[in-house]
Amino acid sequence: MIETNLEMTDKIGYLLFKKGIIDQITLEKALNAKLNDRNKLRRNLAQILVDEFSYDHDVIFREVAILYAFRELDIDSYEIPADRLDAIRKIIEGSGDELKDIMLRHKIIPFMYDERQKDKLIIAAIDPTDRNIPKVAFGLNAQRYEVIFIKKKDYETLVEKILPPENLYLKAISDDDESFIPTEDKEGDLDEEELDAEINKSALINLVEGALVEAVRKGASDIHFIPCSGHRTDVYMRIDGSLRLWHVQENTLPEAVIAVVKDRGKGMDRFEREMAQDGFIQREIDGYVIRFRVSVLPMVGTELKNKFESIVIRILDDRKVIRDLDKLGLTGIARQNFVKAINQPQGMVILTGPTGSGKSTTLVAALYQVINPEVNVLTVEDPVEYVIEGARQLKIGYKMNFEQAIRSILRHDPDIVLVGEMRDKETAETAIKLANTGHLTFSTLHTNDAPSAVARLFKMGIEPFLIAYAINLIVAQRLIRKLCTKCKKKDANFDSTIMEAAGMNIDEWKSIDLYRAVGCEECNNTGYKGRMAIHEALYFTKEVRQLIVRSGEDVDEEALRIQAKKDGTLSLRDSGLDKVKLGITTIEEVLSSTMEE
Repeated sequence: MIETNLEMTDKIGYLLFKKGIIDQITLEKALNAKLNDRNKLRRNLAQILVDEFSYDHDVIFREVAILYAFRELDIDSYEIPADRLDAIRKIIEGSGDELKDIMLRHKIIPFMYDERQKDKLIIAAIDPTDRNIPKVAFGLNAQRYEVIFIKKKDYETLVEKILPPENLYLKAISDDDESFIPTEDKEGDLDEEELDAEINKSALINLVEGALVEAVRKGASDIHFIPCSGHRTDVYMRIDGSLRLWHVQENTLPEAVIAVVKDRGKGMDRFEREMAQDGFIQREIDGYVIRFRVSVLPMVGTELKNKFESIVIRILDDRKVIRDLDKLGLTGIARQNFVKAINQPQGMVILTGPTGSGKSTTLVAALYQVINPEVNVLTVEDPVEYVIEGARQLKIGYKMNFEQAIRSILRHDPDIVLVGEMRDKETAETAIKLANTGHLTFSTLHTNDAPSAVARLFKMGIEPFLIAYAINLIVAQRLIRKLCTKCKKKDANFDSTIMEAAGMNIDEWKSIDLYRAVGCEECNNTGYKGRMAIHEALYFTKEVRQLIVRSGEDVDEEALRIQAKKDGTLSLRDSGLDKVKLGITTIEEVLSSTMEE
């Protein structure tokens, strides 16, 4: 009887309830909200569930589309030709400001005219029941129209291609090219008045701010400002792990460009050019607050009067935080061991790898699996990269440094602790002590693979029995580039020379479809788009612990590798080659990112 009443009250609510997407309590609350909303916003139940109950938009509205028989537009299933994108752009731009604003605000897009019925306009919308759709169709003079459902993320991807957001700072530079006037070479020390004149040029501010905006939109991880002789500054962006030249600033003192970067941030002194400095910048870009970590280092130049400094800006975009383990790329026994290790009540999980290998991302994802209101989660990081909801992140500064925070953390009643990096014996000993006294502890080390992390701790002076019984798991990680899905091609002629040099069995690979990088507009002609992690997960089994405890003057890394292989652990290279077999990357990419065992 309850179900019959629900069906009569609201078809969408009944469907979602029947499919187990929402429970009865949520449904009743949403129905009450709809009742109260009747004379105000006039939202339907699906809109209320997304707006007020934080349900995933695409999950809810896909069910709405199914219920009312709206077709779904899947932009991943085929490539939209450039002329189609141009046609959509012309329709939107020619519709007038008011109608364009309605389309963009309500995420409605005139996708195409039906090929069989030329006067029928197909309109895609993230909410196919939106009351503004008839208004859009009427405003576009559509004789007839059909509404189809498009996922919110697909809509955003499509709009970014059709109407890429304009970088106003870069536009200001192009409108004001004359503001860069060649600077004459002068003998003697740097003239501060001349430098001030350069700094006060609005175009320099636009250059720096434009670089911040562009880097976020391009998905870059870092921006590099590199001063060069001859009044030139090169600006690079690191995209998918590779540095790419973005802009060359000529006829301007490099010191002026660097000074503007310092002025735009906090914690840096423009007039200090002889020592390393760290600072930060925060901006709202495309509706999201983005943080930037700035590192300044003095460097040698060819001209004695110049005091050159190199600047690297790390982009900290909280939208890139991964909370779902399935998105980390952990597979097979590595995933099983990872889940088992982070769900132990105590012990240590260590991530190893070079700078920029995604260690922090993996640790944050692991923390999100174990954070709940019943545990006290403390993190000690210098600097803090991502804000972790549900954790208390200790603030490192001149009054409390990393070492003091580590010493104090035991007195703060922790259950789970994240130590950003084990930099020295004191930090490592405290982290090991936490793991041995009933705390689940996460940390990182800079080593090449998992067995060498054991040797590193041993050389730091940590007792073998403490290493053996405090650690649950050591994961070595690397990031490798993924093939661009738009342009990758099957490679019938693989390079047997490279494979033989890498010790691969060629006969085993003859039956496997291999792909090669080609290059297209989508991937900036590199053949690769995006990166993924590969892992070597050394789980501390009874045999591994015994090997470590029996260590004499040195840890036998080779014996650890052999035992790990017996336990089913894949090396970094084998993990990467598994991705090659799936057609996600290339043999060359894996071999260039991993070492031979």
